[in-house]
Amino acid sequence: MSAAHRFAGKVVVVTGAAQGIGRGVALAAADEGASVVLVDRAALVHEVAAEILQRGQAALAVVADLESAAGAREMVAAALAQFGRVDVLINNVGGTIWAQPYEEYADDQIEAEIRRSLFPTLWGCRAVLPAMQAAGGGTIVNVSSIATRGIYRIPYSAAKGGVNALTASLAFEQAGHGIRVNAVATGGTAAPPRKIPRNAAQPTRQEEIWYQGIVDQTVASSLMHRYGTIDEQVRAILFLASDEASYITGSVLPVGGGDQG
Repeated sequence: MSAAHRFAGKVVVVTGAAQGIGRGVALAAADEGASVVLVDRAALVHEVAAEILQRGQAALAVVADLESAAGAREMVAAALAQFGRVDVLINNVGGTIWAQPYEEYADDQIEAEIRRSLFPTLWGCRAVLPAMQAAGGGTIVNVSSIATRGIYRIPYSAAKGGVNALTASLAFEQAGHGIRVNAVATGGTAAPPRKIPRNAAQPTRQEEIWYQGIVDQTVASSLMHRYGTIDEQVRAILFLASDEASYITGSVLPVGGGDQG
């Protein structure tokens, strides 16, 4: 099957689909023939779904808070009600909220980082497994990060390390059900300004310096010494989601210009 039709007849669920990499994945999967379920807690996800529908492609927007198990169950229930199956789940929710040395984090900030960047993937995987098992198989791609080795975002690094461990262990456990589980560890990625920022507070001058430290370290750690593009991340994610990767499971693919994370 040509790349242009890799997802023909398949239902692909994409979380964090309102903007950034998730939006790019949803649009590209639709272009390759998928019926796409776009999930986000921001109502902006309806605009992305409308863009797909205007192209004559199948899409469903679901507003859900995936930091909760209930939200993940709602996501899968909506997909099954609309399309009757889930062939692919791409867990893309996550992202650094604060950039600062670890000792500067408040207790509630650490907990918030873990809820944002680990729990949506934990809940999403668990919610989709019964449907995939009943169907005799499926594919999960978790979006991780090379920030498992980096500075000024230790709680986020820990959360993404958890995503990597989840990926390896879940692949081991679910292979007998015909379910493949992989991850893409994204590197620094150039993207348009977020319409809804992860942290709405105006950064202090010190916080700007710390954030610039993350940028500098990310570029220095990449052998290519640059940020990637959204399209470069999307292509890797959709490769692992497609049947072209049918003999790959339990793997974490770094897409960071040579930075292995």
